[in-house]
Amino acid sequence: MTEMSARVQRVADQIQQEIATLIQMEVADPRIGMVSVTGVEVSKDFAHAKVFVTVLNSLSDDSELNQSTLEAPGALDQLEIEQNIKALNKAAGYLRSLLAKRLKIRTVPKLQFHYDSSIQRGQQMLSLIDSALAADRDHHVDASEE
Repeated sequence: MTEMSARVQRVADQIQQEIATLIQMEVADPRIGMVSVTGVEVSKDFAHAKVFVTVLNSLSDDSELNQSTLEAPGALDQLEIEQNIKALNKAAGYLRSLLAKRLKIRTVPKLQFHYDSSIQRGQQMLSLIDSALAADRDHHVDASEE
């Protein structure tokens, strides 16, 4: 049983690498921007694969706007994410056919793309930690002045 899960993991890792390359080199859909493949979960029978991606926003010259976008994406960012995921799911069949040519497995899984919000959550957690540390510093400075 552990051997099977190790094989599934190897296939998932290989699919992740290949999909990342294929999206960059082969997909010409203008709705797909800068995406990063963060993980792949493959079912035990290799019938389905969930491909997790993050959408990398193009940063502007305004660093304050960039920071606010990283902390809490606005409506435009959410729309961009939805368009990217929709376009990737539409291209899933094409990507699967290209993947079949590159992988040496009998069954190539059907691909389904999902947004991975872990980077966004990490940025929010980092922001909360920074504000808690700043509040703690302010509290200690106020206490030492008294």
